[in-house]
Amino acid sequence: AVPFSLDSVANAIHTLFSEETPVVLQLAPSEERVYMVGKANSVFEDLSVTLRQLRNRLFQDNSILSSLPLNSLSRNNEVDLLFLSELQVLHDIASLLSRHKHLAKDHSPDLYSLELAGLEEVGKRYGEDSQQFKDASQILVDSLQKFADEMFNLYSGNAVVEVVAVKTFNSPLTRKTRSILQSTQVSETENPYNLAYPYNYNYSVIFNIILWMMIGLALAVIVISYNLWNMDPGYDSIIYRMTNQKIRMD
Repeated sequence: AVPFSLDSVANAIHTLFSEETPVVLQLAPSEERVYMVGKANSVFEDLSVTLRQLRNRLFQDNSILSSLPLNSLSRNNEVDLLFLSELQVLHDIASLLSRHKHLAKDHSPDLYSLELAGLEEVGKRYGEDSQQFKDASQILVDSLQKFADEMFNLYSGNAVVEVVAVKTFNSPLTRKTRSILQSTQVSETENPYNLAYPYNYNYSVIFNIILWMMIGLALAVIVISYNLWNMDPGYDSIIYRMTNQKIRMD
């Protein structure tokens, strides 16, 4: 778990480039959490995302176990397998994307967000001074560098790879609650610069719907009122038929 989220970035990309269907992939293998938008659903439909799938993927012929030097890590340890399965996801993403290179040549931006917690579990199991943790750290660095190079090649250099190492944080992702008796007065320290609220991308859509609906209703009222005011009494309509003296006598 990390103290920030890229959901707003993913939603913004999907909203602004909805017609071009950009690739948006957010994955946390250790939590079996995956989110795909746009063409990612078809490109990465065969991507292993659950722990069972990742474990089976590691023992296939074309997995990273056949080419990766494990050193002090073991194939029979669950913690080591979790760490290696995350590296397998990196390899599979680049491999699947290389089969669909046309996605990297369009004009819409793509987003890949991956949370890798395997190294932390290795540190908890063996200790950060252990040889296993040192080997895992070096393997992770090499794998990330290889993944970054492959992404740069696929996107012809138009790629940004950011690695954020989160060890501890003070504000976990929890739902904040407050009492209904709490004062609604807003503290000045929350917004000292009097900034506007965040822009909602649905604002323009809702504004146009309300605007043209009001214009249409106003024009309808004007046209109907004009026609009623200038209506010929001689027309055989229900309005003037009930006021005809001959009909009343009958």
